[in-house]
Amino acid sequence: MTTDLKSAGVRARFRDAALAAVRGLVLALVMPPLSALCLTLAVASVALVPFGLGIFTTPQILDAVRDFADTRRRLAAEWCGVRIPAPAHRRIPGDAHAWTRTVLMLSDRATWRDLWWLVVDMTAGCLTAALPAVLFFYPFEGFAVAAGLWRVLADGRTYWYGFVPVTGQPSALGAAATAAVLLVAAYHLAPGLLRSHFTLTRAALGSGRGELTERVKVLTETRRDAVGTSAAELRRIERDLHDGAQARLVAMGMDLSVIEMLVEKDPAQAKLLLARARRNSAETLEELRDLVRGIHPPVLAERGLGDAVRALALRLPLAAEVTVELSGRAEAPVESAAYFAVSEVLTNAVKHSGADRLWVDLHHTEGMLRISVGDNGRGGAVAGGGTGLTGIERRLGTFDGVLAVSSPAGGPTLVTLEIPCALS
Repeated sequence: MTTDLKSAGVRARFRDAALAAVRGLVLALVMPPLSALCLTLAVASVALVPFGLGIFTTPQILDAVRDFADTRRRLAAEWCGVRIPAPAHRRIPGDAHAWTRTVLMLSDRATWRDLWWLVVDMTAGCLTAALPAVLFFYPFEGFAVAAGLWRVLADGRTYWYGFVPVTGQPSALGAAATAAVLLVAAYHLAPGLLRSHFTLTRAALGSGRGELTERVKVLTETRRDAVGTSAAELRRIERDLHDGAQARLVAMGMDLSVIEMLVEKDPAQAKLLLARARRNSAETLEELRDLVRGIHPPVLAERGLGDAVRALALRLPLAAEVTVELSGRAEAPVESAAYFAVSEVLTNAVKHSGADRLWVDLHHTEGMLRISVGDNGRGGAVAGGGTGLTGIERRLGTFDGVLAVSSPAGGPTLVTLEIPCALS
């Protein structure tokens, strides 16, 4: 029974070594040419970006490089149990313009790490993948030499098998002994050597300290922006209360004091003051409602983002079409950020685009809330540079959201917002 178990263990170990050798051979023969092809295409495409052609080819080629890297991650996990975490690539809206996609992908640290891995895979990666194959298959040549193949291979000359010069049958047997040693080494080392290849791959593809530092920097900036935005919002609320509702309430208090004195002496004047106080109370209530709507619209809390955007579009002076495909509701902070971002984009379109028609599309797919806002105006909108779109980027950045703008001169303009979230 014990002998059978040992025999089964040896067979399993030998099978693992053979499988590691075959897989290493595949990696050494197939993958480096593909890596070289991907790297060549990527470098050529990036070089063509200044000439315009690369703007359209670079995103597709870099996507192919990412897919190739993901394939290697999957093989590492399936063949050797080596987990290579996928990097947090910069999110790119699906509707982004080719130029926007190119810029975002080339400014992504993970893209350059993928390209660096291609270089490593063609050189050191090829060597480490070939080692288990060579160590396992090379001994069979030694056995063939000992079986008489040396007579054909030598042809009157000294034939070297490794470091053994084969000139006759005795030296051929020495080659066989060397082959046996190598086969025993392959039996023990081949799986580990293949694992070393994927360990090298993980070192080249895995997230490094630089990316973590960049991530901490981004989170720090978004937190600072969120705090600044909240402080500015509080100051706005205080200013609106002080200049609007508070002033009206003070005036109402003064009118009521005068009415109290005139109610018996001059009832007619008291009635006029009461009417004015009633108007002030109605206007104060309306201002408070507007203020609350600016903080968190009631329709957003009660009906959700889709109906809130529809209500927003109804108040616009332009024709607006809203399409909503949401199967549930996002968390309240996400809905609020998305609502005010859409509100800001629509306000900018009304003020600056010269359009006569707007459209808004909201849908959720693959864990992403995607909102597209378009107009048929004159175009020319640019994110950054201190424009209103910068504030929207900061608002979305708090939730790891992104903003992409496609606005060629002459229009149309399409602003796409994406926020990762789940619907309930």
